[in-house]
Amino acid sequence: MARQPRISTRLSAANLVHLGAPRLADLLIEAGAGNANLKRRLRLELAAEAGPDLLALEIDKRITAVSVARTRVSWRKRGELIDDLNTHRNMILERLAPEVPGEALAVLIRWFDLYPGLAARVKDTKGELPAAFEAAAPDLFTLAETAGDEALRDLVDALRRRPQDYARWISSAGEALGPLTARRLLDGLDVSTRKTPAGRNLLRRLADRAGDLDLWLSLVTREQAGSPDVAADIARRLMEVGRTAEARAALEAALSPSPLNRRWTYGRDPTDGAPRLTPAWEAASIEVMDAEGHRQEAQDLRWRLFERDLSAPVLRDYLSRLADFDDVEALDQAFVHASTHPDFEAAMRLLMDWPAHREAAALVLARPREARQVRPASADWASRLAQRYPEAAEILTG
Repeated sequence: MARQPRISTRLSAANLVHLGAPRLADLLIEAGAGNANLKRRLRLELAAEAGPDLLALEIDKRITAVSVARTRVSWRKRGELIDDLNTHRNMILERLAPEVPGEALAVLIRWFDLYPGLAARVKDTKGELPAAFEAAAPDLFTLAETAGDEALRDLVDALRRRPQDYARWISSAGEALGPLTARRLLDGLDVSTRKTPAGRNLLRRLADRAGDLDLWLSLVTREQAGSPDVAADIARRLMEVGRTAEARAALEAALSPSPLNRRWTYGRDPTDGAPRLTPAWEAASIEVMDAEGHRQEAQDLRWRLFERDLSAPVLRDYLSRLADFDDVEALDQAFVHASTHPDFEAAMRLLMDWPAHREAAALVLARPREARQVRPASADWASRLAQRYPEAAEILTG
């Protein structure tokens, strides 16, 4: 009697093949009877085998069913719904797009059209639904990269209908949206898109991806330009193309307190007080000073910012521009300044992360009352100092 081949019971594709197609089909039918998502997946696989037309029709049927549904989706059912959405998206990308990329793009756009209705009826305190659509954004724009003009018109129409959502998805897409496709999308949108804040934001995201700086600048409102962070962004972009004078003007637009930058101004009266300049604005100002040839003024500002904030990146930038041996003296001066800084935690963070453990231990011994205050980082500091500076470690944990 011939000996039967030994078959492992470990679940794997290679082992399940031994069951044979008929038995596997029976098992899938049995499993699908209690699993709606599996049943739909099996229909999609059968449709894909029949051809792209039937697959597109099957996906459209499911998209339509989800779009017309009005029942609330509980948190218990949310994961099942998102799995179903992702299954259909993957079938569009993996089975439909290789055969008919233009039709696949149109179907995927209809998939994205589901978002507003689902957002209104899915209980989603964790933000899993918007995360699923943001994760899909690179796939959408990767597909758009290969689309012809007719197929791309569907995407242009979608952008026009829902500029706020697509502005977010453009950001999520990252490098998947290339400059040429961004330009084609811009060319398809008309001037009416500029009439709403959401439309201008969409155009600005596209202009950014298209590398059209002047268009991007034209979409920044005067009030936005008065924000120090926005002014810094404008200045950095202008610096990248050598427009230093315009970069300086952009930074100065955020200096004068006025109703145009009242949200970033100290005090209740928008015409009084100095504007609250942000680290981004200060960093951009230093870059502009360097480009203008005011290198010593830039260095002086770096040092003042370090003295105020005890920022390690600012200090490293400052030291990197000093001559040999000057940087050693400046570093010693920086540590002396940190030892007397009123913000004990900021001083410890600088010294521990530099690392300058000897100076950190000396700071603890010199200011034990402040060192004993409970802080999230105290235990970590103590463990790092324990071997060489046990007294300081004990104070930190006391």
